[in-house]
Amino acid sequence: MTETLLLVLVVVTALAFDFTNGFHDTGNAMATSIATRALKPKTAVLLSAVLNMIGAFLSLSVAATIAKGLVDANVITLEVVFAGLVGGIVWNLVTWLLGLPSSSSHALVGGVVGSVLAAVGTSGVIWTGVVAKVLVPALLAPLVAIAVAATGTWLVARLTRGLPQDATSHGFRWGQVGSASLVSLAHGTNDAQKSMGIILLALIAGGAVPADSGVPFWVIFSCAFFMALGTYLGGWRIIRTLGKGLVEIDTRQGMSAETASAAVIMLSSYFGFSLSTTHVATGSIMGSGVGMPGATVRWGVAGRMLAAWGMTLPAAGIVGAVCLWLQHGVGGFGGSMLVFALLVLASVAMWVASRRRPVHHANVNEPWDEEKGKTLEPVAATTGVAAPPHVAPVEADHESPVSEAITITTPVRKA
Repeated sequence: MTETLLLVLVVVTALAFDFTNGFHDTGNAMATSIATRALKPKTAVLLSAVLNMIGAFLSLSVAATIAKGLVDANVITLEVVFAGLVGGIVWNLVTWLLGLPSSSSHALVGGVVGSVLAAVGTSGVIWTGVVAKVLVPALLAPLVAIAVAATGTWLVARLTRGLPQDATSHGFRWGQVGSASLVSLAHGTNDAQKSMGIILLALIAGGAVPADSGVPFWVIFSCAFFMALGTYLGGWRIIRTLGKGLVEIDTRQGMSAETASAAVIMLSSYFGFSLSTTHVATGSIMGSGVGMPGATVRWGVAGRMLAAWGMTLPAAGIVGAVCLWLQHGVGGFGGSMLVFALLVLASVAMWVASRRRPVHHANVNEPWDEEKGKTLEPVAATTGVAAPPHVAPVEADHESPVSEAITITTPVRKA
């Protein structure tokens, strides 16, 4: 009976991780479309949620990698899986609170690897799998994304040079709707798979399914649903950092960045790489700034992101290891319930802290102040902001390509 309760607790925690993954990574697909006002904020997150859910049914390669390619399934217990999930969730919430778009994928992998190391030592980790399918893609993916996005942005800038800015803005806003949709679909094919793999690990460890079992349909549907739900609620803090903090982006850059992200993510899903969609999206946005003549990348913001990326695996691993030791110290199901209670308390505390400086759909596009960072005043939705010369005029928030008509307005600086 205790084993069954622990299995249920692990599944619930895995779905909670999927939920945090959804709102943590919404910005990967929609930050640039929201920043250029190609889509209204709430429309963008709804579209992303639907396509994330559809994408989760298109591939199971990454789920197999997580379940069988990183740690030895023979040494996995439900306590180990649970501790790893807690490590991933805690790091997701910390970086969300700070507005840093770190990798949910690496948080999950780090938490699980840390709990395995605490349980059985280095023998429980398949190091070749960690290196080949996590660390190498983590290093290469953002570099590839930067190169692809920079090349695409440069080509687009050359091809549209001399064309009326209002015409190009109109066309590329429509293009952004398509490219952002493609990124959301690609995100579902990669990130939703990770919780599926973790739940499959738990089911194998709990004896509910054989070791060579595939992912059950109810696991696929549940993970897809909870990721879509988290996506719909919108991780506005991270959307703001990606959309406004890295580059003052226009529609040409936005479409180039999103197309590059979708191509890299889908390719990695095909080969079963547990790729960080955050690394890819961030690299693509930076590449759009590098490739656009006259654009400026805020390297200080980028540096803070890189620092968070470097800390993700070890930080989540430490939390996972501590949670496992705490479970063993208390003993039995009571130890797991204590860890779960601490997770709930930490989650509530971070949510309360986030209310001190709220970011939401109405102020997510406020001009970025590098000195003040993400600090915002509680203001109504902006009607337009002044931008560098290469940035197209900005529309009012109530306008988008999916409206019946589009009216380009003159940028107006807020007093």
